[in-house]
Amino acid sequence: MKMNSEISKSVAVIIAHPDDETLWTGGTILSHPSWQWFIVCLCRGKDKERAPKFYKALKILKSDGIMGDLDDGPEQTPLDEKELERAILDLLPLKHFDLIISHNPSGEYTRHIRHEEVSKAVIKLWHDGKISTNELWTFAYEDGNKEYYPRPIKTATIYRTLTKRIWLRKYSIITETYGFEESSFEAETTPRAESFWQFINSYSAKKWLDNIGDLV
Repeated sequence: MKMNSEISKSVAVIIAHPDDETLWTGGTILSHPSWQWFIVCLCRGKDKERAPKFYKALKILKSDGIMGDLDDGPEQTPLDEKELERAILDLLPLKHFDLIISHNPSGEYTRHIRHEEVSKAVIKLWHDGKISTNELWTFAYEDGNKEYYPRPIKTATIYRTLTKRIWLRKYSIITETYGFEESSFEAETTPRAESFWQFINSYSAKKWLDNIGDLV
């Protein structure tokens, strides 16, 4: 699917962690500088190391954004659904968006519960009419149940190979702005293509979520 960069869009990206915006959709953001980007990061808002890096990344991505501080401890205790939904509604500007981009209910790799929870909450809020958008894209990546680094799914609704220039800019945000070593999971993962599942109405997204079922 060819994305039209000539028409300006208002786009919200709703992610769990600082660097998710760059890893999974940074090339798309960099490829559309005329779009109005607003990035909501739900965790690590009080992290003295990662929060400043997130805001530096936003400047490079020419995006506005905000951070919350939901629990993101190593034990990954499931969040209360209502608390997560409130956090999204508190941080997301109260307006209609042309497009919202967020995580996949199955996550981008095996496995991160925060990614899964955020995706489910976004879909439910859209279905309940509490957030407004013309369409939703969810990240489309998989890692073969930890067999390899996350890969974009070529059969997803949208699959786009990044130009070398765009990929290098994206990679530099991961390695230079966020400071991940070249041998790190994040740097090794940084996809050279980006893919998304596209939903043009909340009913199809909710049906898809229900079919995936509860992840345990």
